Amino acid sequence: MAKTNPIRIGIVGLGRAGWGMHGPELNGKESMFQIVAGCDLDADHRKRFANKYGCSVYRRIEDLIADKDVELVDIATRSTEHVSHALLALKANKDVFIEKPMAVSYPEALTLKPAIRRSRGKVYIRHNRRFEPGYQHIREIMASKVLGEIYEIKLRRNGYSRRDDWQTLIRCGGGQLLNWGPHIIDHALRLLESPVADMWSDLKLISAVGDAEDHLHIILKGKNGRVVDLQISGGSAIPEPEYIVLGTRGGLRSSGNEIYLRYLDPQNKLIRRRAKPGTPKQGFGSPDNLRWIEKTIPVEPKSGATMTSIWNHLYDSIRKGKPFPITLDEALGVMQVVTAAKKGTPFAG
Repeated sequence: MAKTNPIRIGIVGLGRAGWGMHGPELNGKESMFQIVAGCDLDADHRKRFANKYGCSVYRRIEDLIADKDVELVDIATRSTEHVSHALLALKANKDVFIEKPMAVSYPEALTLKPAIRRSRGKVYIRHNRRFEPGYQHIREIMASKVLGEIYEIKLRRNGYSRRDDWQTLIRCGGGQLLNWGPHIIDHALRLLESPVADMWSDLKLISAVGDAEDHLHIILKGKNGRVVDLQISGGSAIPEPEYIVLGTRGGLRSSGNEIYLRYLDPQNKLIRRRAKPGTPKQGFGSPDNLRWIEKTIPVEPKSGATMTSIWNHLYDSIRKGKPFPITLDEALGVMQVVTAAKKGTPFAG
C-alpha cells in the first residue's frame, strides 16, 4: 500500500460547524486528513472532541496555533471571529481554512490580503456548496446549450422559522446574508458568467426573534444582460423551487434530487417567421407547431461532485500544488455583494 501524507488539521470552534460538519465530513478521508487538535472555549465541547478523535484540545486558539503538529488551522468559530483568528494563524505561517462567511463585511475581508502576502501560509475559503450536486448538474445543462442562451435564473432557499440563536443577532454576525448568503451569492456570481453591471436588494426581518435580517432578495444583472434573482428567507410560508433557469429554447426547475426540463426539440427545425403589421384574422398571430421535449431526471452531475468534494480539492491544493477552485478574489466578490446589500439598512451593524 502506498504511503500517504495526511494533512494535520486543527479545528477551531467545536460547535455546530466544527463538531457537526467539519469533523464528520472527514470520516473516510483519513488518508488525506488527520485531526490532531481542537479548540473551544467550552470545556464540554473540548472533552467530547478529545474523546472522539483522541487528539490534543485547547481553550486558547493561540495554543492550538503554537502546536507544532498542527499544519492546517480550520476556522469554524463564530462569524465575527473568522478574520481575527485567521490573522493569528497567518502570522504563525500556518495554512488556514475559513468557514463561510470569510468575514462580516467586505472591508474586514480585505484585511486578509496584506496578511496573506506577508505569510508563508495560504488561505482557503469554505464555499463548499460550490460542489452541491444540483448546482453542478445545472451548470452542465446550461453549458450544453440545450436551453439556448440563458437570460434569467432564480435561486431560492426558503422556509419559515422563529429562529432564536446567535445567528439572529447583528452583534454576533447573524442574519441570512452571512448565513445562507455566501453560498447562494457565490452560486449567483458564478451563474451570472459576467461582471455585475447592476444590483438591487431588499432586506427584511419577518419571523426570527433577533434583530438581524431573516429575509433577503437580491437581483444581479450582468454586463452580458443575464439576470440572477436570488431570495433567501426564514419568513416564507410557501416554498419555491431551489433553481429556475430560463433560456431562449427552454427552461428547467429543480428542488432536492430532481430536475424538470422543458425545451424545444433540437431535431425539429423551426419554420421562418416574421412579424406582420396588419390586423390578424383571429387569435394572437399565426399558429406555431412547437415540438417540446419534457422530462424529469435525477440530479447526477457528470463531475461526480458531492458536498464533501471541497476537502479533496483542499488536499490536492496543499499536497499537490493544484489551484484551489475557490479563489480569494471570488470570495471577496461575495463579500462585496453582502456589504452592498446591507448598506443604508438597519442591518448594516
